[in-house]
Amino acid sequence: MGTRDNPGKIQQRNSMKEIARHIFDHAIRESSISRAFARHVHCERGVLRICEDLYDLNSFNRVFVVSIGKAAHSMLTALHEQTGERFEGIVASSVTPEFHVRGFRYFQGGHPLPNEESIRAADAILKSLNAQTEASLVIYLISGGGSAAVEKPIDDEISLDDLIETYRVLVHSGASISEINTVRKHLSSVKGGRLAQAAYPARQVSIMISDVPDNTPDALASGPTMPDSTTVANSYAIAKKHSLIPISEKREGQGILGGQFPTPVREIFERHALEETPKSDDPAFVHARWWTILSNSALLQAAQTEAERQGFAVVIDNSCDDWDYVKAAGYLLEKLRELRRIHERVCLLSGGEVTVHVEHAGTGGRNQQFALYCAGKIRGENICVLSAGSDGIDGNSTAAGAIADGTTLERAKARGLDVTAHVSGFNAYPIFEALGDAIVTGPTGNNLRDLRILLSY
Repeated sequence: MGTRDNPGKIQQRNSMKEIARHIFDHAIRESSISRAFARHVHCERGVLRICEDLYDLNSFNRVFVVSIGKAAHSMLTALHEQTGERFEGIVASSVTPEFHVRGFRYFQGGHPLPNEESIRAADAILKSLNAQTEASLVIYLISGGGSAAVEKPIDDEISLDDLIETYRVLVHSGASISEINTVRKHLSSVKGGRLAQAAYPARQVSIMISDVPDNTPDALASGPTMPDSTTVANSYAIAKKHSLIPISEKREGQGILGGQFPTPVREIFERHALEETPKSDDPAFVHARWWTILSNSALLQAAQTEAERQGFAVVIDNSCDDWDYVKAAGYLLEKLRELRRIHERVCLLSGGEVTVHVEHAGTGGRNQQFALYCAGKIRGENICVLSAGSDGIDGNSTAAGAIADGTTLERAKARGLDVTAHVSGFNAYPIFEALGDAIVTGPTGNNLRDLRILLSY
């Protein structure tokens, strides 16, 4: 039989969920792209300042802008707030723009899987970059989601259907985002520094809104403009690790164990025919610069500031970045309970992403899966867990994430919903939607990875 809470405890839990949502919303607002551009980008008298670099725009015959990723429209708008509408270029994003900027061609690529527009965007970008000269300046505006929004296989034998299946296999394999990007770089004609090669010998500068770990900037949108720190050997090892290609051994009475990549991609791996991506000694990078002006750390810092203002002792722990969601949940909940023994009001913040090896096609995403799993571990406890994506999109749902607390299981049960079944079915969204605990923001036009907020008091 379930225990009955007194009105004070119920009000406290409702308040805790409200505080968690307030901290999340505050962090999203404070980490806006327009504020980041106002701090780091400025144009006066024809001189463009990007962080520590100065560019005399009058010294170039042409300035061309390539903006890609979920934040492509927001970044271009923020650039124009500082420079005026003086450039031309290409925008490729999975997010529908509210308006088009004059002088720019727009492509609506896919996410998390590429589509025909992704291919058209890549073709248009490569053609434009190949036309640049040493008297050109290319400004790249790069954000997360660019991997799928702009894509072109390096091998013509790989069709769009093959490409989509390759992406699907990678996303559902349980591989980390860095591993996924490593493989995608070596199958692409635009990733892993290959856009920079196409634009050579132009001057090039990349302004980046990062949804990858700070120590791996070349993973952002699969690093189209940066020297690639990964290798073909890494790609082969990742494919083997996650059983993405057939293994050579046979079992008695069986053929070769089934791989998952489509045939044209599998054959490239079997022949070890991947081409190496450009490294730091490539001439394309001699006159190239890269600046990250916003990342997950900014989101965490904004959340910390507001949580402290709310009277919480705040601890940031990103140890579980790229961990499986079950392991990450266990680690963070144990840490929160330890902190609760020391502090009266505790806020544990965690950035980055957890991984989910999807076995069934439910509705939700990694954030809702994490939150729903936590709900089963905090039943009856005075704990609140929020997990949401800064882009406003979590998996195949309309939510950015969700909030769970010690009452989630009982409230779901009262509605005839089985939390355990929904966790095992990777179908978290219906429960949170029914309980009113789904976080729905719509696409934010930003992309700084995920934020997990765990509260207890």
